Amino acid sequence: MKLETFFEKFDQLADAPDAVAKMRELVRRLAVTGVLVPQDTNDEPAENLIARVASALPDKKSENPFIEEIEASITVESEFELPIGWAWMPLGRVGIWATGCGFPMQYQGKTDGEILFCKVSDMNLPGNQIEIHTTIHSIDADVMKKIRARANRVGTVVFPKIGGAIATHKRRLVVKPTVIDNNCSGIQSIGLTDCRWLLLLMRTLDLTKYQSGTSVPAVSQSSLDPIRIGLPPLAEQARIVAKVDELMGLCDRLGLQQQERETRHAALARASLARFADAPTSDNLSFLFHPSYTISPADLRKSILTLAVLGKLVTQDPNDEPAEESLQATRSLFERLVAAKKLSSPKPLPPIDENDVPFSLPTGWAWCRLGEIVRISSGNGLIAKDMKEGPIPVYGGNGVNGHHDAHNVSKRTLVIGRVGFYCGSIHVTPERAWVTDNAFITTFDEEHVDLEFLSWPLKATDLRERDSATAQPVISGSKVYPTLLALPPSPNNTASWPKWTN
Repeated sequence: MKLETFFEKFDQLADAPDAVAKMRELVRRLAVTGVLVPQDTNDEPAENLIARVASALPDKKSENPFIEEIEASITVESEFELPIGWAWMPLGRVGIWATGCGFPMQYQGKTDGEILFCKVSDMNLPGNQIEIHTTIHSIDADVMKKIRARANRVGTVVFPKIGGAIATHKRRLVVKPTVIDNNCSGIQSIGLTDCRWLLLLMRTLDLTKYQSGTSVPAVSQSSLDPIRIGLPPLAEQARIVAKVDELMGLCDRLGLQQQERETRHAALARASLARFADAPTSDNLSFLFHPSYTISPADLRKSILTLAVLGKLVTQDPNDEPAEESLQATRSLFERLVAAKKLSSPKPLPPIDENDVPFSLPTGWAWCRLGEIVRISSGNGLIAKDMKEGPIPVYGGNGVNGHHDAHNVSKRTLVIGRVGFYCGSIHVTPERAWVTDNAFITTFDEEHVDLEFLSWPLKATDLRERDSATAQPVISGSKVYPTLLALPPSPNNTASWPKWTN
């Protein structure tokens, strides 16, 4: 696509997913490859600028980046044809590297100094998205001398050099005298670059390509020195920065339009779901699939589950056995199993009062605690090295985690993850499966409570919210038994729930 066509189609391109972010990246890439603005033959060529700046620099090797041969130090191949008036340069010869220093604890907390002390975290402060205007800590000249720090002058571009922050593409421009800590690095212009163009250039570089180290990756000055960059004339740098500012403003406007459009679509989707929830009829079903907006599958599933919980998914039949009778039958079953020592007796559950009830139930339904209709017990331990190859799925805290040649359940069983990140997840096993001690096997009155019915209100209830909040998430009977559930009449508790499988 020609650049002119790109600008003409800018508004239409903005409708694509992540379009605005991709546009920003494209604008920056076009800017540093000489495509964004035309070249002007009246500009001082970059080669002349390099010679002029080099002649004005001191002869001290530590301060003169031109002592060594420039071309000999370039080791990274270019990816574009150099425009007229531009010159190839290694990044390390464009400026002088800025180094950071430590910040002893005894000096932290001093905030009235005239010199900013910038850490990586300060780059996230409000107002610091492009330029560093404020920092948590600041120091004065006396403290700066004591910690042997050097204040970086206005126009220095700073960035993280250690750890995961390298990949964040944080690049900031110093606009006040600023010391950086030793997790940061920076580059100061020596007259070859406009500081805003240098910031733009640094934002196009993926520094993760040049990091080393495994446990704590880092980028070093020596790894950045040879990066080959194209240096435009100074006058063209100013034009590039102006054009980038213009296009970034356009990106801001398009991003705001996208956000407003998404907000409107989300509001329409919520209104459609609410209308369908109030009256789940075929007439209102069309609102869920209107071409003006998209309702996510997750929101639609949640809406259907909500309807099921409220008793609005199907009509009630007065001939169904009331839920209270199902509860009584379940109590009798549990009493027999406890007497036979096949189940243990849990702690008494709190009574349900009117303050616990979130909504009114249809006729024949009843509120109950999960522990009134379900008892849970841990499966049998089985670690990976003890699994023998076979067709039997093994269910752990996160679902199926292997296969075995033996089983410890002989019918379709409702399993609840007990431990791990997905503890509280609900699974239904096939007729034969092995359930480990990282999951719970459920026991309930299968004559009065349908397995498929039971799985859905449990999926709709986030049992993980009831974990013990330890480093290893875990749930227990005492945590989940008080969960409040709406129980429909017995024949109806199968038909009341959705029949999808995922």
